[in-house]
Amino acid sequence: MRCRLDSLSLIVCLHLLSIDGDDDKGERSQIGDTMTVAAGVGYVLIALGPALSLFASVIAKKPFLILTLLSSTLFWLISLIILAGAWRAFLPVKSTELWPYSILILTSVGFQEGIRIGFWRLFKKMEDMLNAFADRVSKPRLFLTDKMQLALAGGLGHGLAHAVFFCLSLLTPAFGPATFYVDKCPSIPFFLISAIIALGFVIIHTFSMVIAFNGYTEGKRKDQIFVPFAHLIAALITLINLVPGGCNIGLPLLCIMAGTTLYYSWQLVWRRLTEHQTTRSSD
Repeated sequence: MRCRLDSLSLIVCLHLLSIDGDDDKGERSQIGDTMTVAAGVGYVLIALGPALSLFASVIAKKPFLILTLLSSTLFWLISLIILAGAWRAFLPVKSTELWPYSILILTSVGFQEGIRIGFWRLFKKMEDMLNAFADRVSKPRLFLTDKMQLALAGGLGHGLAHAVFFCLSLLTPAFGPATFYVDKCPSIPFFLISAIIALGFVIIHTFSMVIAFNGYTEGKRKDQIFVPFAHLIAALITLINLVPGGCNIGLPLLCIMAGTTLYYSWQLVWRRLTEHQTTRSSD
């Protein structure tokens, strides 16, 4: 916009420029609000997108899987609240060394893996109840696929509880007017780091439950050892984020651990289904 240099025209021009400036600021503010909301939604979808897809494609089709998912989420949330209460006496950790955090992680993983065994025993009781109900109504008992889906629903509940407790609560400011960076990792937004960590642990916890339940049921030591080992390694990997620039290494390593757990679970399920199909064919 061009202005003439006489006084009256200059006053009018300055007024028009101020109006244009206010409009530009309003438009920029609206665009900024839209972008931050889009970014917040994107972070949530990164963290929970695969879990939502799994729920829609598998869990939502059977009511008993939905009940298993809800009960598992509540079960693990309560256990994490108890764990947080035990940690409260030692927090915040003011040391710059990593060993206090390592101790917290070791106690957390050990507690959760002990709780996993208790959850499996509850799962076995529920399985017996469902089989007894099927016998009463003259329906077939749970198939192998049903048992695996129950384990999957229980694992997804664990993953969702972990994501809600540790990561999703940190994503609510992502819908605000700006993003946030931490000094240890200035190249990646903090909210994106939280979303990727949530995604990694959702995958690890979901499919670790399938591996663990198979290991406990079949008495396979390999499966029983893999689950706490994968959980511990994934948790320790997050400590790399406390090192300057560590997120550039820690996040890919966590994704690799999640992919390894997923691949191990897929191999186990494929082997069990193949063996079961072979047994049925021979009979």
